[in-house]
Order: sequence, then structure tokens, then C-alpha cells
Amino acid sequence: MGNLAEKLAEELNCETAFTIGGVEIAESVAVTWIIMAVVLLVCFWWTRGLRVFNISRKQAALETAVTFLENLVSGFVGEEGKSYVHYLAAVLIYLGIANMISILGFKPPTKDLNVTIALAVMSIVLIEYAGLHKKGLKGFLRSFAEPVPVMLPINVLEIFIRPLSLCMRLFGNVLGAFVVMKLLEAVVPVILPVAFSAYFDIFDGLIQAYVFVFLTGLFIKEAVE
Repeated sequence: MGNLAEKLAEELNCETAFTIGGVEIAESVAVTWIIMAVVLLVCFWWTRGLRVFNISRKQAALETAVTFLENLVSGFVGEEGKSYVHYLAAVLIYLGIANMISILGFKPPTKDLNVTIALAVMSIVLIEYAGLHKKGLKGFLRSFAEPVPVMLPINVLEIFIRPLSLCMRLFGNVLGAFVVMKLLEAVVPVILPVAFSAYFDIFDGLIQAYVFVFLTGLFIKEAVE
């Protein structure tokens, strides 16, 4: 258990990847930049030579993937929240890759609490903006007293609870997977860790990305309806 505690402390330590002009760039930020660069290059390659007629297999695959993502996220936010679909789809892609990137030997950015806090704050700002934009200032303020005025303190408190919930759910599940893997490696060092690594690094990582975006979309849907 002492060894596990040391490894856990090492995982929680946000190391500096490099320094630019005296500014320290955290490892999680550097890995995020790598993910952004790869996604940008893939998008650039995938969108070259698009045609209206006689489309290529590459374009057909692209259109299928984009349509699938749009339909998936649209189901979260409903008709009134369709203007937020593309942002949520981008977050889903980023989180999906970030949670699985340990397969390539990188430390997932979502193991850094700062990253999950930033994502949660961005989500709650978008949620509150969606409600304000849809209802106007008076309607937005009045919504805190719904369904009855006595709910005002709870509705105000919910503004701070939601980002905390989003943040800790994502961070806790990613970190929990690391703890389970280390315990398995200590008990059965050969066979089981390989199978469970595939589960935690791929399946569970995608599930956590899906849940984060689903909850954000659900909160946006509640805010605009």
C-alpha cells in the first residue's frame, strides 16, 4: 500500500514538460497541444478534395462520422440547444482521445485536476449563458425561483454544485481506474492487468467522455426549455 501511495502521489503531481520564455508548461497542457495538433492535421487531411457528387470513400466515412456525432449530441441538448452541438462534439472528441492516450505512453490530461476544473467551468459558463440567451435577463433571474420561491437558495447553490460534480466525476473515475490497475498489477502481475487495461484505457475512457458531454448537454437542455 505504501508503494501504491507513492505511485498515486506521482500521478497527481503535475510535472512541467518544458519552459517557454520563463513560463512553465505543464505536462497536461503539452499533451493537450499534441491532441489538438493531431486532430487538426486529421481534419485537414480528411476534408481535402470534398465533392458534391461522386464522393470518395474517405468523404463518405467523414460524412458518416460527422452525422453520427451531430445526431448523438443533438439528442442531449434537444431542438432548442442545437447551436451548442458543435462545441459539445469537440469536447467529446477531445475527452475521448485524452482518456485513451495512455495507450501511447502519454499521461492523460484528465489526471490533472486543473484540466477537469477548466472543462467543468467552461461547461457551467455555457449552461448559464444558454439560459440567459434564451430567456433574457428577467426570465433567467426568475428561473431561480422556480417552481416555488422557496427553492431560490437551492437553485443558486446548484450553480456551484454542477461544475464541482462534473469536475470530480471525470477526475475521480480516471484516477480510480489508475488505482484499480495498480492493485491488479500487485496481485496478478501478468494476465488480468492486460485485459483490464484495455477496459479502463479504451471503454471506460470513452464512457467518461460520453457522460461528461451528456450531463453538460442535459443541463443546457434544462436551461433553454
